Amino acid sequence: MLRPTRRQALGAAIGVAASGALVGMAAASTDTVAAEAQSSGGGTGAPGSFDEVFKGRRIQGTPAEAGANADSHAHAGHGGHGGHDADYRVMIDGRELPVMRHGKSGWSSTINHYERFATPLEAARTAVISLKGAVVVPFDPTA
Repeated sequence: MLRPTRRQALGAAIGVAASGALVGMAAASTDTVAAEAQSSGGGTGAPGSFDEVFKGRRIQGTPAEAGANADSHAHAGHGGHGGHDADYRVMIDGRELPVMRHGKSGWSSTINHYERFATPLEAARTAVISLKGAVVVPFDPTA
């Protein structure tokens, strides 16, 4: 019967410890997103408004009203696609940053589409960092 070498045993132990840590981090992340979604919207899951200056850029977010949102889509010329999420609107220096809600897994923006954030505020802050001073370019799905 062959016995594993010290190197093989140590490698297996490190692999088990690393995978346990990853599972723990994923579970904590999921709990944080769910807790923030519940606490931010009074039962509906919709986050509240924000208006702040982050890294020299003004970021604003408001829940969109159904009538106002439909009007902004019609005037924007996007054929009903002015923003991905009909319930929330985010602006960076007065330019719209389209955000999308992904069920219980969080929010994303067109700048950081493959990342999930607990709130639209976190998505906006990360977009500001990613833009590195550039302006938000309007989203046009027909282009």
